[in-house]
Amino acid sequence: MFVKAWALLAHITLLDVLDILLIAFMIYYVLLLIRDTKAYQAAAGLALIGALYLLTVWGRLGVSNRIIRSFVNYLIIGIIVLFQAEIRRFLTEIGSRTFRKPLALRSFQEKIDDLFQAIDFLSQKRIGALIAIEKEISLSTYADRGAEVDAVLSKNLLVSIFFPHSPLHDGAAIVKGDRIVAAGCLLPLPAAHRLRSPFQTRTRHLAAIGLSGETDAAVIVISEETGTVSLAIKGQLDRYDDNDVLKKRLLGYLRDR
Repeated sequence: MFVKAWALLAHITLLDVLDILLIAFMIYYVLLLIRDTKAYQAAAGLALIGALYLLTVWGRLGVSNRIIRSFVNYLIIGIIVLFQAEIRRFLTEIGSRTFRKPLALRSFQEKIDDLFQAIDFLSQKRIGALIAIEKEISLSTYADRGAEVDAVLSKNLLVSIFFPHSPLHDGAAIVKGDRIVAAGCLLPLPAAHRLRSPFQTRTRHLAAIGLSGETDAAVIVISEETGTVSLAIKGQLDRYDDNDVLKKRLLGYLRDR
């Protein structure tokens, strides 16, 4: 066995090594992109099916092998149907990797205190708000659906946007770096959701889930009924009672590659 392995290694060329490294990088990149999504659990399930298939081959289990092969024929279609949102975000994220991210993040950090001062005020006054923060995938498609603002992020501007009876208060404000790009923007709603009872079926919360599921944006939601603050990331909505914890989670996500 060791002799065969050594003979195999002796015939490996530089191109073979590069080929193996490329495949390993692709697998790592895919796992990195689907991390913390339901597609990650699906990948684990697919790995289990693959392991069972190899077991039936090695054990010469004919009936089991035939059943698994029949199942695999429909597996690709099932993956496309069930995980279309993840696939769309995955392909979008591949084409949106940019070196401008550190500059945008640095400028956002300079204005994050203004953002959280506005969040505190809106939460205390129970004024509903929806704030989408761009990461790497451009939100220009959604910004074009609203009113152009293109102004420096500030507490007063955010509060005025979401103040009741403001023409823009019903939509979302889109933040890129240290600027508010647009306001009154319409965001996509998810095809399906598992919104827990504390959130009920609020349109703002559903819009936050929808956008964060289709892009890598972080979306902050303030409930006008309770004043509670929530954060949506990768289609998952979580409520935060401590703004310091929320700030840490937000910055940690935006820094993460």
